[in-house]
Amino acid sequence: MSGGAKIVESEQVRVLVADDSRVSRKLVEQALEQEPYTILFAENGRDALKTISESHPHIVITDWMMPDFSGPDLCRRIRQQPNAPYIYIILLTSSSEMDRLVEGLAAGADDYLTKPFHRKELLARIGVGCKIIAMHREIEAQKRLLEESARTDHLTGIPNRRAVEEFAAKQISGAVRYKFSVWVIAADLNGFKFVNDTYGHAAGDEVLRYFASILKANARASDICGRLGGDEFVLMLTHAARKDIPIFVERLRTALASHDFGFDGNSVHVAATFAFAGFETTDPKDFAQLLAEADAALYREKRLCTRICKDTHVRLLSEQR
Repeated sequence: MSGGAKIVESEQVRVLVADDSRVSRKLVEQALEQEPYTILFAENGRDALKTISESHPHIVITDWMMPDFSGPDLCRRIRQQPNAPYIYIILLTSSSEMDRLVEGLAAGADDYLTKPFHRKELLARIGVGCKIIAMHREIEAQKRLLEESARTDHLTGIPNRRAVEEFAAKQISGAVRYKFSVWVIAADLNGFKFVNDTYGHAAGDEVLRYFASILKANARASDICGRLGGDEFVLMLTHAARKDIPIFVERLRTALASHDFGFDGNSVHVAATFAFAGFETTDPKDFAQLLAEADAALYREKRLCTRICKDTHVRLLSEQR
């Protein structure tokens, strides 16, 4: 960050000067005119708050006395804004009395400067502010990465159970309010243990990642797919008719079954079983209920497939005899 001019490489520092005195605003402007900052101005506290909401300055330099409310009041209002990026606040005051300075800092100001100020001192204070803002941005970025990591399945890169549950709660709330459909599709892989036992866990991981990529490629922005654990996956679809869900599921099933996994020189194909539950505009249920219903239907489907496979095997043996 060259000379404190940028918070990040592509973002120039925006400085808001809030002061009802035209002369004072001009003095600050002249002090900063040779610097690579974007300078914004406000003549009172309300204009300052409006500019903050519209232009998102990184640094605010505010006078103590303004016609509508004071600089400390502006500090307090800035700090009360929820989920807003951190703003570095420098309070300008003509008084050096300790009680007033303590009041300003207690209101949320980061620093203060007494009038008349020296240009180099102002630049130094702004430089410190740039470093503090950059530090806050870095911390916020790291926090977002940690939050994203806590909601991501590390093997497949798709959302984990926690992320799916949080997303589902919001979508179901919206579905109840605006009367749109919600479907939860449960899926697991057939013979996954055989792949792991025969070709090793690296092969199993490849299967899981490939299946996750199919789910992700077919999920819209209003949908979510996730891995619940092991070879169990879930998708949540909205704004779809019930008759379209089997068509959607068949597309997923075919995409996996047609893929040729080459393990140890062998051509291996993997299948998946799917089942779904949901509602259109009536009888809304929460995600836990929908997932339980889908899981129960999945269990029935797998038992049916197992029985058919066994009956077929017995019939073939009988015919051979």
